[in-house]
Amino acid sequence: MYTFKKEERLCNKVLIEQLFHSGSSFLCYPFRVTWLPSAASQHFPAQVLFAVPKKRFKKAVDRNAIKRRAREAYRLHKQQHLYNQLTGTGKKIIISIGYIGKELAGYEQVEKKMVKLLVQLCGEVAK
Repeated sequence: MYTFKKEERLCNKVLIEQLFHSGSSFLCYPFRVTWLPSAASQHFPAQVLFAVPKKRFKKAVDRNAIKRRAREAYRLHKQQHLYNQLTGTGKKIIISIGYIGKELAGYEQVEKKMVKLLVQLCGEVAK
């Protein structure tokens, strides 16, 4: 239940291209979410990609810290806020979560925003 396996990560370059060219997006500061309904056969209701810009965070340590915090918050809250609704409707999606904040956020803030983001994403997918 609280796992984040390789199959849940978005690695396919073709799908990533499709996501950024024809996906819908919204802001939930400090995150920008781009998502697309997926026709590809995947084991999980959602595949996700995390991104932090090198332009804003020069040090890899900082980029990795933000990605680690975001992945952890996603891992803990995806089931109740995202997967349950997606499996209920039988939909599968691919998601990109990009960090657009200007400063390094603490885990508590990242977790709070991740929950808000997942709830908002469910609303967008349900439309």
